[in-house]
Amino acid sequence: MHLSMTTGYRPGCIGRIVQLHAAYYQPLVGFGLAFESRVARELAAFCERYDPTQDGLWLCLEADTHTVHGAIAIDGTDALTRGAHLRWFITSDAIRGTGKGRQLLDQAMAFCQQRAYPRVHLSTFEGLHAARHLYEQAGFRLMHQAQGEQWGVAVNEQIFEYNAPPPPRTTPLSR
Repeated sequence: MHLSMTTGYRPGCIGRIVQLHAAYYQPLVGFGLAFESRVARELAAFCERYDPTQDGLWLCLEADTHTVHGAIAIDGTDALTRGAHLRWFITSDAIRGTGKGRQLLDQAMAFCQQRAYPRVHLSTFEGLHAARHLYEQAGFRLMHQAQGEQWGVAVNEQIFEYNAPPPPRTTPLSR
């Protein structure tokens, strides 16, 4: 399968990203209607107000069919106050473990660095070991964990944060 990376909305991507989430998380932890409808609603709202100067959406597409096999987004609405929000990071079973997820995460983090976003945060839950490994390699740290049901099923919800290193200090040249 030949894959390509692209930026921004493509027709059908909202439905496919929702489908990837539902197909992965329902058998894994039992997420159902509440989760799927929330992903659909929030992703559609994000795409409708998408501003490429502050937001990013990256897709991994099968070259022949343009089928979405991976996605990640940066919601930069509150990037300078509360931090950019990394969202909807998912890959299909067909490409999981190929390094394409890492490429998506790298593109999203490079976008945040180019815009000098001081903080990036994401919400997930305990038990997603491969994703956690990628997040930690990118510099994210677990900041909070608690039992919750925001996705319709009780899980140990987690908040990860990435804090950009401070800019280098400049010192005046002395003569």
